Order: sequence, then structure tokens, then C-alpha cells
Amino acid sequence: MKLLTRWIDKRIAAYQNGLMETHYREVEIMYRKMRGWRHDSRNHIQVLKSLAEAGDLDALKKYLGELDTEINTVDTVIKTGNKMTDAILNSKISLARSKNIPVKADAHVPVALTTPAIDLSIILGNLFDNAIEASLALPEGKRMIRVYMDMKNTQLYLSFTNFTANKKRRKLNGRFSTTKGQGHGFGLLRIDKLVEQHGGYLSRNSEDGAFTTEILLPQ
Repeated sequence: MKLLTRWIDKRIAAYQNGLMETHYREVEIMYRKMRGWRHDSRNHIQVLKSLAEAGDLDALKKYLGELDTEINTVDTVIKTGNKMTDAILNSKISLARSKNIPVKADAHVPVALTTPAIDLSIILGNLFDNAIEASLALPEGKRMIRVYMDMKNTQLYLSFTNFTANKKRRKLNGRFSTTKGQGHGFGLLRIDKLVEQHGGYLSRNSEDGAFTTEILLPQ
């Protein structure tokens, strides 16, 4: 039993290390795009002015449409006040939008938290990755991820909801079953372990084609 436990712990650790590297790359890519946009903004303005002066409305509309699409891929829509939370949420929202998954997010997080930034990043990253993966199984018009974060007295409250292809997911041995493979299971176990480690509360609910995870973390 001890050998099996150690093996599972090693597999989870390896999976999470790979996941964190992916998260950091996503954040880096998002901010690189933002810096590129700021650098190019003057050039865009000059092009728009030239098209306007030339009276070429069709070209002007086309250029504005292309800019709007580009801005939507790098816009920092969440500003919670906590830098690590902002970074991971905005990178994941950008990733979801690039896959045509709308995200409705409302997040308010204190500048300072007792939950280590690395642990919060793992929890948020796993929740978002799971929601994105589930959303991709749906037609584009039925995709949606809702994120809510706020303080409830001395606890940080997190709620993630996404629509699923199945009306109601079934539980196996007290846990919701998954068809996504081994990595997904490790991600869920890692969330469970971190919430337990920090003395928090976790609830998962599948109802009417929506899957919701709620977490409370004492601060």
C-alpha cells in the first residue's frame, strides 16, 4: 500500500510540474502579446489615420475588425488586485476565448493571501483546464464558463461552473467519473489534496447539464 501511495504521489507531482510549466508558458505568451500590442499601437493609429484621410471606409472597417479580434486575445479582463491570481486567470481566459469558449468572470481577491501563490495557481489552473476541456465537447453556441471569486468573512470563495455534454455526471466510489484520461484524474486529486491541506472545503455538483466546483480556503 505504501509503495502504491508513493507511486501515485510521484505521478501526481510529475503531472503537476508539467502543468505548472504549461501555466507559466501561457502567462508569458499573454504578456508578450500585450507588450507587442503596446509597441505596435502607434503604427496601428497611423494606418487608421491614413485610411480615414483617404476616405477608404471599407479598408478602415476591415482593419478595425482585425484589430478588435487581436485585442480580444490579449485583453486583461480581470484585475483582482492579487498579481498571481490576475496572471493565471487572464491567461486561462485568453486561452478559453481562443477556443471560442465565452467566459464570465467576477473576481475580487485581497492583495495578500495566506494561501501560497503556487498552490492557488495549481487549483485555479486545474479548474480552468477541466472547464475548458469539458466545454470543447459542446457546440460553440452552448459553451460557457462562469468564474466567481470573493472573500466570505475570513475565507476565499471560488466557484467554477461549465456546461457539459452529459446532463448529469455519475460518481464512482464517491468521486465524479472522468473519461479524459489519467492526467485529469491527477488534477482532481491534486485539488482535493491542496484544499484538505489548507483546511478548506470543496464541493462538486453536476446538475441539468452544468458542472460546478465550489471551494472555500481559510485566510
